[in-house]
Amino acid sequence: MTESMQSHIEALERKHAEQEEILQNCYKRPQTPEWLVQTVKRRKLKIKDEIERLRATI
Repeated sequence: MTESMQSHIEALERKHAEQEEILQNCYKRPQTPEWLVQTVKRRKLKIKDEIERLRATI
């Protein structure tokens, strides 16, 4: 794995963690619209899929 690919994966992992934090904050607020929760979940899944795709190529 190249250093730049590792850096990219690490950046994606940070973004994934940020999305998890946003999601947890959404759950703490009962007035959060469901569409927002679903949007964050989709973003998080997309990032996870990208991480897995990159790891599979090494």
